[in-house]
Amino acid sequence: MSDIRLQDLLIQRFGQSPDVPAELQDNAFLTAFAARGSCRSFGAEPPADHLLHTIAAVALAAPSKSDLQQRNILIVKDPGKTEKMRTLLAAQEWIAAAPAFVVFLADNRRQRQIQDWHSEPFPNDHLDAFFNASLDAGIALHAFITAANAAGLGCCPISTIRNHMNDVRDLFDLPDQVFAVAALAVGYPATEPAVSARLSLDATVHTDRFRATTRADINEYDERRKAGTDAPLWSLAKARMYARAQRSDFGAFIRRIGFRTD
Repeated sequence: MSDIRLQDLLIQRFGQSPDVPAELQDNAFLTAFAARGSCRSFGAEPPADHLLHTIAAVALAAPSKSDLQQRNILIVKDPGKTEKMRTLLAAQEWIAAAPAFVVFLADNRRQRQIQDWHSEPFPNDHLDAFFNASLDAGIALHAFITAANAAGLGCCPISTIRNHMNDVRDLFDLPDQVFAVAALAVGYPATEPAVSARLSLDATVHTDRFRATTRADINEYDERRKAGTDAPLWSLAKARMYARAQRSDFGAFIRRIGFRTD
């Protein structure tokens, strides 16, 4: 991707592009970021421990809601735990060859401990506590992926870890108010990840007021994403995906580990 300009890459991704400022057309970071893709094909060599710890440290420099820092990054090193992760996530076949896993944890427990240590009340025991910790973990996940890509690694987030919340809780000794938001497969890419098409910027970037997505927006994206492939329409595939119940017990689990959802 080193010889492609940012505007051309955005057109490839979204089917359109803003008028990219000239000084940004060849910006290496922005171009690499716009070209990133999820990696599901890895070489056998796992990333070194010190590399993963360095990337985790960089990721935790990312913003945090009110500087509460309600996130943790758990690097899975033990071979037995790694194999257990592969077993839990076996519904996605490519995961069996993933060389390393990292788990991103939302942690509201630490703030509750701080309240106790300073003999302060905790009046914010409601849905916002769950939301803030989840968002903090999500920001760390995104930052880790960005840092890992810059270090030459490939990544793919794995949300299906939330299908196994009790098993994950037991596997990693997670206390109340701490839970997995996502896992991440990490390794050296065996092939360069593809640049997948995204919904148009007209449908997803708004100025001054929200514009609801139209059927025409979806039709345009379906055709652009399908072009030259025998893949099913994106919208049909996603409609069928969400026609099946998923994680209907998630709310009960979250309440069981000490969160209120009112």
